[in-house]
Amino acid sequence: MARFWAELLGREVVDEDDGVLLRGDERQVGLRFVAASTQKVGLGRLHLHLTSASPEGQRATVEKALSIGGCHLDVGQLPEEGHVVLSDPEDNEFCIIEAGNGFLAGCGPLGEVACDGSRAVGVFWQQVLEWPLVWDQGEETAIQSPAGGTKLAWGGPPVAPKRVRNRQRFDLAADDLDSEIARLTSLGAARLADVDEGVELADPDGNEFRIVGA
Repeated sequence: MARFWAELLGREVVDEDDGVLLRGDERQVGLRFVAASTQKVGLGRLHLHLTSASPEGQRATVEKALSIGGCHLDVGQLPEEGHVVLSDPEDNEFCIIEAGNGFLAGCGPLGEVACDGSRAVGVFWQQVLEWPLVWDQGEETAIQSPAGGTKLAWGGPPVAPKRVRNRQRFDLAADDLDSEIARLTSLGAARLADVDEGVELADPDGNEFRIVGA
């Protein structure tokens, strides 16, 4: 999985004790890969959107993804829609967005982490990360680092019922772990369990996430 995404995004695979990392920067979120703890049931609650600079670039990205283990996926998209829906080698959905998409203009290759979720959870993560709310219309929300880059977005209701643990989650790091856990719970997070070097919590929509010491 990490090799697939590293090749698609042009990043280096960095080995860690419990998995592998594709480092991000102030504009592009990092991706970590660890052994899955649950089976995949239905569509994931989040998926990645890759951007395109031109129609030729979109076709080239699709062809590259297919050549290294991706597959076309039908999730009910309409023929006239410009994005291409694919799945990676472990059946996680992602989209190659068409050139000229104004919402993701200037966001970089990994343009968006697109999530199912309520407006409340979008506002929660805006407060957690202290990133500006760059979209807030019709129950849809999006936040973005002050430096720009990858957007985190939530599509609003209806949100599908949560039946199993999420296979994908956000991971945070903090210098003062106890103080940050107290802040997160004051914002609406629920503390679930202690984990190695940190704590697992859930956001207001019940999505698990972790915070560890920096």
